[in-house]
Amino acid sequence: MITNDNWTTQDDQDEKILQAAERILRRKLERQGSVSEPSSAATYLRARCGHLEREVFGCIFLDNRHHILAIEDLFFGTVSSAEIHPREIVKRALLLNAAAVIAFHNHPSGSLEPSAADRMITLRIKQALELVEVRLLDHFVVSCAGSTSLAARGWV
Repeated sequence: MITNDNWTTQDDQDEKILQAAERILRRKLERQGSVSEPSSAATYLRARCGHLEREVFGCIFLDNRHHILAIEDLFFGTVSSAEIHPREIVKRALLLNAAAVIAFHNHPSGSLEPSAADRMITLRIKQALELVEVRLLDHFVVSCAGSTSLAARGWV
C-alpha cells in the first residue's frame, strides 16, 4: 500500500533530479561561451521549467556576443496564463546592460502551440526592447514534451 508520505518522498526525489538536470544543462550552456544554437537554449529551458505545474515566464539576458548575463524567472501565473509586463523586462535588461534577450515560458498543459496571446506579448516585448536598442532573439514555449521557437516560425 502506498501512503501519502511515499508520494511526497517520490515527488521530492523527482524534484531534486530535475533541479540537478537543470544545473547540469545550465553549466553546459555557460561553458559554450555564448548562446549560438537555439536548440541548446531550448534543451536547457525545457529542463528548467517544462515540468512546472503553473506558468512561469522568464528571460535569458545576453551581452552583445550572446554570453549569458542572467537567466531569470520574472512572472508567475496559474495553470493557463501569466500576466507579463514588458516594462519590467526592459527595466531588467537595462540593469544588466543586456544587448539581447531570449524570452521563455512553459505551458503546463503540455501543448507546444503558441497561443494568440503568446504571439501578441512577444510583439509587445519586441517593440518595448527595440525602444532601448535591445534585440529580442527568440521566445520559446516549453513543456515536458518539447519546445517551440516563435522565431523559427517567423513571429519574432
